[in-house]
Parts: sequence; structure tokens; C-alpha cells
Amino acid sequence: MKLFINRLLIILLLFTVAACNRNQDVTPQKKLNEYDADIVLKWGVLFLDLDQYAPGYRPPVAARALAYISLAGYEAIVPGMDNYQSIAGNFAGLTIPKPEAGQTYHWPTVLNATYWTMMKSFFPHLPDVHKNKIDELGSKNAQGLKNQVEASDFERSQQYGRQVAEVVFNYSKTDSNGHEAYLNAHPSSYIPPTGPGKWQPTTPDFTKALLPYWGRTRTFVIGPDDKIARPPLDYSSVVTSQFFAQALEVCSIPDSYENRWIGEFWSDDIFGQTFEPAARWLAIANQVIVLEKAGLEKAVYTYAKLSIALSDGAVACWNSKYLYNLERPVTFINRAINGKWKTLLDNNVQKVKSVTPPFPAYPSGHSTFGAAAAEVLSSIYGYDYAMTDKCHEFRLEFNGKPRSFNNFYEMAQENAISRILLGVHYRMDCDEGLRMGYNVGRKVNNLKWVK
Repeated sequence: MKLFINRLLIILLLFTVAACNRNQDVTPQKKLNEYDADIVLKWGVLFLDLDQYAPGYRPPVAARALAYISLAGYEAIVPGMDNYQSIAGNFAGLTIPKPEAGQTYHWPTVLNATYWTMMKSFFPHLPDVHKNKIDELGSKNAQGLKNQVEASDFERSQQYGRQVAEVVFNYSKTDSNGHEAYLNAHPSSYIPPTGPGKWQPTTPDFTKALLPYWGRTRTFVIGPDDKIARPPLDYSSVVTSQFFAQALEVCSIPDSYENRWIGEFWSDDIFGQTFEPAARWLAIANQVIVLEKAGLEKAVYTYAKLSIALSDGAVACWNSKYLYNLERPVTFINRAINGKWKTLLDNNVQKVKSVTPPFPAYPSGHSTFGAAAAEVLSSIYGYDYAMTDKCHEFRLEFNGKPRSFNNFYEMAQENAISRILLGVHYRMDCDEGLRMGYNVGRKVNNLKWVK
């Protein structure tokens, strides 16, 4: 008996030594909510970079891509979350594979593999100089994560992350209208309607309509009624009409330092200069995540919730834009008030002065995005969350000097007003965009995110 015990002790000792040697360079596993948001932020920053140069990604396409990427990330690691639960059951046709029972997963590795796969899927058309950044970041992250876990756990986690990404991307492909719409963002098949007050391509570049069929794109939480804006004011060139008054307001705003600062600060209109106006709210969320030292769990939740709101807001807004086809202020003002008046929106990349976005005015996209984001971010970080937005600090092409706000709603409202100050929207465009965006944000908040 004594000999048997001695042999057993020797065997156990050998197993212990082997295990210690195998794990000597491995960091002990942590719970998911103990990890920081580093992986999320790195991929978020890269998205903002790629978004700036991705052809056809202005701005509904970018919002949709971000929504599917962020949803995949959320669903990939939600099995390890203490506070949140899957929302995939809300989307008919989407079934997320489950982690293998009894196996260990390293959630930052899962998330990195998911984002990596999704980003490659949604940005295949980028020039190599930008597209290569996806593999560079994914590989660099993976090398750092590999040393934190057992090799088998690392490989299992990578495989699961890729598997979830592939399932979500294949689900996104079943939306035939939204999938790869960036390849034909200005379709020649669309002929804008004619008539008094109807939108036509605007001076000085006369670019064709951007994404005129986007209202048919699949949504996540909103229904058909949520995609229809309230009717705009009746079109009229009579000087005593409300419509004329709104146009007169636009061309009467002084070109002051403060007005131009606000207009340029929120613009994000110009391809190749900045990310587009939907992704602007991802840049704001990134700042909040850093300021709050939010962990991995909360950051992934923030991305998913915010991006779904932005995506649905884009569909609702674009559906109504091409439902009403209201002409831009510059067209009306040049015809009915002042033939020499110009907008304050400049394209500093192509060196073109006084441009207007290439789609109808009503309602405002910026306003819709801002309101949807304000609802979501307030629900996560507080309805009185004050911050200074440094998205464009140190920019030289325009005034990006940081601006401070008492809450997200104040940000959304100034973002909306900025479009009037630049001369590209009537006040009614912004008011209705805010209303629609708030509605979308509340519906996203009402999903059963929390356990």
C-alpha cells in the first residue's frame, strides 16, 4: 500500500510540474467583465479610418456595416457576459452558433477574430493601402492575445469568433437591397421626379442622387410606419408663406466665427477628409468609453446598441427623403430670393466651394443620427452626461476646436442646428430628423439587452 501511494504521489508531482511548465507564460483567465476595452477601441478607431476612404460608404452604408460588425461582436461574446443577453432572437433568420459546452473560451480572442473577419467582409473594395490595415491590426492583436491563454483555448476562441462572424455576415447578405449597395451608390436608374419644390442635383457639382432606394433596406427594430416622416411644410414661393420664411432664415444667417465653427465642427460631409456623420457618433462613443474606463463588456454593448440605432435611423431618414423629394435650400433661394447666395459647406479635398449633399433635404440625416445616438448613449452613460467632444481637435482644414456639452441631447441639437448654419437644410428638416431619431433610439433601448 505504501509503495502504491508513493508511486501515486510521484505521478501527481510529474503532472503538476508539466502543467506548471505548460502555463508558465500564460496569464490566468479572467472573467469577461474584468477585461478592458482595448480590443474594442482599436477596431473602432480602425473603422473610423477606413470609413473615411471607403467608396460608397456615405453615410447609410457605413451605419449598416457598423451595425452588423457590432452585432456580431456582441453576439460572439455575450455567452460570457454577466450582465447582458443575446438579442439575436429578435431577427428572423439569424441563428448564432453556441460555444462548445464544457470548453474554455478567451473572450478578447473571440472578439478580435469576429471583428477581424467582419471588417474584411465589409471592406473588400478598399485600396490595398487601407485594406491591409485590417490584417495588420488583427494579426497584431492576435499575437498579443496568444500569450495569455493555452494554445488550444486560443485556437478554439479564434475559430468560434470567425464562425459567428461568418453567420452574421451571411445573414446580412440576405438583405439584397443593403448588401453591396456601396458598389452603385449613385444609380443611373434613378430619375428624380420633377415639379415645383422637387429635388434635383444641386450646384456646383450636380452629383446624382445618393442611395435613392435605401429605404427598402432591412431594419433591425423599426417598422414601416417609423420610416415615414411627417409631411414637410407645403411648398410655396409666396413671401408670406411658412416655407418661404424657413428658406429666408437659411440665407439670412450671418457668416460669423461661431456659426461657421459649429457648422464645420459637425459637418463630416466630405469623403476623404473625415469619417461620415453616422460614424461621428462612434467617435464620440469612443471618447466616452475611454473617459469612463468602461470594460470590454460595456464597450461591446455600447457599440452594438449605438450602431443598430444609427443603421435603422439611416433607413428611416433615407426612405422619407425620397418619399418627399424636397429640394435643397440653395435651389429655392437662388430661384426665389437671391441668385448669388451660396452655402458655407466647402469640399476641401476636391477644392470645391459651396457644395450641398447629393440627396433631398427632408428630413435631415445628421439630425436623425444625432437624436438616435443621444437616446442610446444617454440610456447607457446617463441623461446628464457632460463631455467635451474632441473628435476633430487639431484639424487644419476646418475649425475642429473642441466643444463642450452638458448632455448628449444638447450635442444632438447643436449637430442639427449646424446644418442650418451651413445652409444645407431648412429648420423643418432638422426638427423632423430629431423626432425620427429619438423614436428609433427609444425602440433600440426597448430591446431586452439586460439580463
